[in-house]
Amino acid sequence: MSEQRALSRRRLLASVAALPILAATADGRSISGHLPWSPFAGEPPKPVSPLGWYFFTPGEIAAVEAIVNRLIPADSLSPGGKDCGCAVYIDRQLAGDFGQAQRLYNKGPFMPGLATQGYQGDLTPAGRYRLGLRALNDYTMATYKRGFAQLAPAQQDAVLAGMDGGKIALKLKPGFSTKEFFEMMLQNTMEGFFADPLYGGNRNMASWKMIGFPGARYDYRDHIDKHNVPYPRPPVSIYSAEG
Repeated sequence: MSEQRALSRRRLLASVAALPILAATADGRSISGHLPWSPFAGEPPKPVSPLGWYFFTPGEIAAVEAIVNRLIPADSLSPGGKDCGCAVYIDRQLAGDFGQAQRLYNKGPFMPGLATQGYQGDLTPAGRYRLGLRALNDYTMATYKRGFAQLAPAQQDAVLAGMDGGKIALKLKPGFSTKEFFEMMLQNTMEGFFADPLYGGNRNMASWKMIGFPGARYDYRDHIDKHNVPYPRPPVSIYSAEG
């Protein structure tokens, strides 16, 4: 085969391979209506209000703020869970779709599931928090004669460790264990600590600054291969203006 014919064949193959890409591009224009794509054009995230409480009662607020402060205690690396807004994050989640299990199937019949399958009952996350916090208050009042928020830090740690390790069994609904309640609070606290600040937690992007996470920056490819080198620019949230 001559060199000229070989080059022509390569051009043909390259042009045929490009047809699906061109077709996809054409479909993209017809669907979106225009290019380039603009951020938040479909379903923009809605920042929550940092003021007030939407779900928790005053007594529950005190307990949850104390809990998140023991799960994420303040130290030289970051503020504690309360000052980072973890309780606010949980409050807004429980007041919204998550709290009402809008995206979960929670109709009967209910059957016991595996430990890896999570909660299998009819209580929504909001219902589990309400029941769990009431049972926690009953336990600490019976054991220490005071609510969880009024306990000394060492006593609070002992209660949480007992819930996690199976030494404390709160009076909850069958199918909803004390361990599951603890793990739910821990999971939501971590979410509030590391999530974008627009959801109410990670106040002042404290956790992102602690771990050196750049946040929602559009592009930081120039730094990906610089292992063990701190990222030189501050993090940005979804609604921050990137410099």
